[in-house]
Amino acid sequence: MTKLKVEAIEHGTVIDHIPAGMGVRILKFFQLTDNGERITVGLNLRSGSDSSKDLIKVENTTFSKEQADQLALFAQSATINRIHNFEVINKYHVELPESIERVLRCPNSNCITEHQPSNTRFYVNNAAAVPKLKCHFCEKTFSIELFTELN
Repeated sequence: MTKLKVEAIEHGTVIDHIPAGMGVRILKFFQLTDNGERITVGLNLRSGSDSSKDLIKVENTTFSKEQADQLALFAQSATINRIHNFEVINKYHVELPESIERVLRCPNSNCITEHQPSNTRFYVNNAAAVPKLKCHFCEKTFSIELFTELN
C-alpha cells in the first residue's frame, strides 16, 4: 500500500477528528478559503478500526476559543491543534457554546432577521445527539442541518 504524506505546517491550525463528510461544510461556514492561505483537507480518512474522519490544516490562521467552540456545532468530537514552528503548542477539544452570534442565518423566512439588519443569535440546546438551536428573535428551534452561513 502506498502512503501519502501531507506537508507539515509551520504556523496555523489543524482541526482533527471531524466527522466524515463535515469537513467541506466547516470550510464553507468558517470561510476558511477566503483568506488565501494554504489549506490541506483530508476527507474520509481512516480513523481507528472501521471509522473515518475529516481533517483540515490551515496555515497562518488561528481559531479563537469562541470560534473553536462554534465549530462544535458541526463536529462535537473535534480537536484543535495550534501549530507554531512546526510544533503543536496547544491542543484542546471543542465544547458546545451556550449561544452563537453573527454566524448563522435563521432558517425561518418570517424571522425579523431576514427583513431587518440585525445580529443573529441562537441558544444551543445540546440535550439531543444533534444540537438544536433556538432563535433569539423568532423563538423557533431548528436542527443544525437547516442552517446556512451569513454572507
